[in-house]
Amino acid sequence: MRAPFAVAARWFTLATLAAFAPAAAQTPGRSGVPSGPVFLPLLADPKEPQFFAAYLWERSPRLAPRLGSVGFGQTIVLVNARTWQVAIAAAVFSQFNLARPTADLMNTDYRVGIPLTYRHAGVTTRLQLYHQSSHLGDEYMVHANAQRVDLTFEAAELLVSQRLAAWRVYGGGEYVFTHSPADLKPGVLHGGLEYRQTGVLLHLGRLAAGRVVAALDAKSFQDRGWDVGWSGVTGLELGDALAGPDGGWRWSVLVRAYTGPAPYGEFFRDRVASLGVGLGLAL
Repeated sequence: MRAPFAVAARWFTLATLAAFAPAAAQTPGRSGVPSGPVFLPLLADPKEPQFFAAYLWERSPRLAPRLGSVGFGQTIVLVNARTWQVAIAAAVFSQFNLARPTADLMNTDYRVGIPLTYRHAGVTTRLQLYHQSSHLGDEYMVHANAQRVDLTFEAAELLVSQRLAAWRVYGGGEYVFTHSPADLKPGVLHGGLEYRQTGVLLHLGRLAAGRVVAALDAKSFQDRGWDVGWSGVTGLELGDALAGPDGGWRWSVLVRAYTGPAPYGEFFRDRVASLGVGLGLAL
């Protein structure tokens, strides 16, 4: 259906405009206390709570050949100390069939978690408990005569990240401890590599500074015989000209590629491949 995708695009536009408002800029920390999350969002993880909208060419057994993929999410710090933080991370991810004139909603994943993060020098650690539930779109169910899989679970995640100049490497995993369907296997291994240019590629006066970013994220799923989902992004990130490469608001234009077990909840046992371009926003 066209209406939900239009609403999603409208909210994404409003969020982008909000990023340029003075109120959106991060306030300085108190004597070394960070003003934003110490564990920065993972650039290439398809299920990281972020704002984005992407157009994807998809190859899969059941999904549309052209998808509109959107995400609305943020990590909000609740308790902020010098080396550790407690936050809430919430997101909604949806995919739309752009091969149909009605742009049917195909899948929506709801995710909410409580991350505890700790930083020491260039090392940051994130321990998170989170819940996810997934739902098929009504139009897709009608047109494809599809049956919903009751995918819902709670999981514990542990990730450790090391910053080395312009590079960031991270690794860890997840354990699903409550789940439906009952035969869902619990283990996930997770790692990746990111590059964010420390200098500036271009200046837009005092409005923004542009940097090259690139990232590769990998998840290996026990439920799929430890098959690996590879997600890669690269492109240009525009950020607050008065902040460093990790601070302030940032929006990006990224080329996106993925191959492996589908990151879309209701289709999690399908194997997919996609290539596309999207806009992203971090506040």
